[in-house]
Amino acid sequence: MTTSRAAALYIGALLGPSVLIVPGLAAAIAGPASIVDWAALLVLSGLLAWVFTALGRSVRDGGGVAAYARAGLGDRAGAAVGWCFLAGVVVGAPVVCQAGANYLAELFDLGRGAGSAFAAILLLAVLAVTLAGARASSTAQLGLVVVLIALVAVAAVGGAGHLRLHNWTPFAPHGPASVGPAATVLMLSFVGWEAIAPMTGRLRDPDRQLPRVILIAFVVTSAVYVALAVMTIGVLGRAADGAAPLADLLRVAIGPAGALVAAVVAIALVLTAVNAYLTGAAALAEQLLPNSRPKTLQLAVAVSGMAILATVGTGWVSLTHLVAVPTAFFLTVYLFCTASATRVLRGRVRSAAGAACAATIVILGFSGPALAIVAAVVAVAALTARRSADGGTPRQPGRPALPGNHASHANRCPNAQRPPVNDMQPARRMVGR
Repeated sequence: MTTSRAAALYIGALLGPSVLIVPGLAAAIAGPASIVDWAALLVLSGLLAWVFTALGRSVRDGGGVAAYARAGLGDRAGAAVGWCFLAGVVVGAPVVCQAGANYLAELFDLGRGAGSAFAAILLLAVLAVTLAGARASSTAQLGLVVVLIALVAVAAVGGAGHLRLHNWTPFAPHGPASVGPAATVLMLSFVGWEAIAPMTGRLRDPDRQLPRVILIAFVVTSAVYVALAVMTIGVLGRAADGAAPLADLLRVAIGPAGALVAAVVAIALVLTAVNAYLTGAAALAEQLLPNSRPKTLQLAVAVSGMAILATVGTGWVSLTHLVAVPTAFFLTVYLFCTASATRVLRGRVRSAAGAACAATIVILGFSGPALAIVAAVVAVAALTARRSADGGTPRQPGRPALPGNHASHANRCPNAQRPPVNDMQPARRMVGR
């Protein structure tokens, strides 16, 4: 694989539907101070990319993030990572659909209930096409990521003249403590850095190409995130907490047509991303639940998704609290992997793994009630792994073979529309990505 192709796939694994909503959610939580979170998470992203690259070279059994956790922490940790990833997909799918539906509701000036109804229709539609065997191609996914980057560029250039300094004051309207919860929400856009690991074996000269691939991906994604963060706060100001911030920015940049363009791209991005998430996670579900009936995952997503979207539509649960749940699951995956890396790796990268692990713990600490849900899933996973081991057939959840943002991060959580580089990912780039 060439350096340019690898960089394109990596960027596709990082950018996804989550960027449609999390900038506004973070601004609503912390105001202009959310820019601190963007900067801190970019630093964390660099550490994660370094750590997962080293893990990809050290752990070569093809099991993805579950194998990374298992290498240093044992079978129970590997099972916990597999279950957390799967749970992140189940919860993340309706979140991603809600993100796209918000842009439709914004386009037609409809309320929260209508947005959740649109989200339910999107979820059922993508479940139907997935059950029928349709799979989004990696080319289509990469194309949509390119379009997304172009829209952010248009919003930045067209809206530059509308930047206002007064929109940055007060800097922390809800107090300095609000930076923590905002980081938990924003982290959904930064899920996907582990996608570099399975790519190492496909490069002609990994030692020479990997640093370039990581640098290109880091520069591009950083530029997109920084531009989006600065424009969301500096142009929209107090209106930054809207349900469709990119549509609002494009409306400022190119007029009323901006909302229509944003809605069309959002829907296409959501449909391809969720299809990739479900396709990839289905293989993982078969490994974790070998005796389950076919389509168990899709049924779980349909039932839980309708329930989740109903709570959002009626106002019982805010979208901010909902986003925190899949984010907490993917953070837990990172926690296990970086903790394992401190035992598997050596040298400076081991220190980087320790720093990333500590940062992940801090961010997880602001997840609130979502932590209880994650703890329950981890406990079930550990119990399942123990029973399997006692029965003499230990299960080792590995990485499903995906078509593509994610059919990679589809392995992404909900930061993502992610192309085919890490088959153990969805969700980021589910919401992302």
